[in-house]
Amino acid sequence: MKIAVNTRLLLKNKLEGIGQFSAESLRRITKSHPEHQFYFLFDRPFDESFLFSDNITPVVAYPQARHPYLWYLFFEYGIPLKLRKIHPDIFLSTDGWIPTKLDIPTVNVIHDLNFVHHPEFVKPVVRRYYDRYFPKFAHKATRLATVSEFSRQDIHQSYQIPLERIDVVYNGVNPVYKPFTQEQQKIVKEQYTNGCDYFLFVGLIHKRKNLDNIFRAFDIFRDKVGKPMKLVVVGDKKWWAGEIEDSYLQMRHRDDVLMLGRQQLDVVSTLTASATAVVYTSLFEGFGQPIVDAFAAHTPVITSNISSMPEIAGDAALLVDPYNVEQIAEAMGKISLQTELRDELIRRGEVQREKFTWQRTADLLWATIEKVLP
Repeated sequence: MKIAVNTRLLLKNKLEGIGQFSAESLRRITKSHPEHQFYFLFDRPFDESFLFSDNITPVVAYPQARHPYLWYLFFEYGIPLKLRKIHPDIFLSTDGWIPTKLDIPTVNVIHDLNFVHHPEFVKPVVRRYYDRYFPKFAHKATRLATVSEFSRQDIHQSYQIPLERIDVVYNGVNPVYKPFTQEQQKIVKEQYTNGCDYFLFVGLIHKRKNLDNIFRAFDIFRDKVGKPMKLVVVGDKKWWAGEIEDSYLQMRHRDDVLMLGRQQLDVVSTLTASATAVVYTSLFEGFGQPIVDAFAAHTPVITSNISSMPEIAGDAALLVDPYNVEQIAEAMGKISLQTELRDELIRRGEVQREKFTWQRTADLLWATIEKVLP
């Protein structure tokens, strides 16, 4: 069987959430199924590390798909041109985009519909593309997968896709996330925060991630609780200007905020394992990867009580209204002061994270693929 795969987000040292999902699931699927031939379709010169097994043939299609006009050209012309030469039996996309005129069975993974619910967070030209084409991508696919039951219901309700055509394929946890001893944590704190305890935010700095309210909550927390804690922020500052930056500049405790920018995975896992808590109070998520990463590192979590986050966190996190700054600050205070609460959340997190492994992700995605095999 020939399986063509959209792998444009497999970028060396630049694996965001969907890229990580793609890499981890495809690594396991290709190795587990040597009886099939996989054709990985890149939009630029690829890194050899993404050729996970001998049954993968890399193909570069053009143009590079990094803008709505180029997305259109890549998926409507670049990929179909290559597929006519490959003659695959199935097309798999792990990032939501597919050619709209394919005549072969197609599996498409749509991770979330954040742009439907928060169009204000998306640039107008991008939003117009999403609004026009994602309903087509959803309806054209033979079968859909998504990363939470919340997103499954959301796709069903937003695009009127029958639920029986949509499978849930949860994300996993990278094995690099592990608990640290107190001595290891001490070394990390001395390196990054001058020995101080800290809260950690991990994610792309974007309005949807709600960092402006986290800044305000941290100020309230520091005013009410005398502990000299820090707030460590890890993420690319692509959408820094505006409300997020204004909130930061207005902080009373701005000197206790460390902006580390984008970091490699080993640094992120180290910071996660040494934090007092991960604060991930996003306004919308299809999954919420930092939640389960923190569970694996035995780090408590403060997260939002909306969209997919309660589903992913279960009973193992403090859930707050992300629009309520006082609630976020109160949760920070509880976790920083109540040792028994921290220990209980860590124990529950160990149980909850067992639901999320990349092997399970690969198995579930392959089960979806098998449903459309000719």
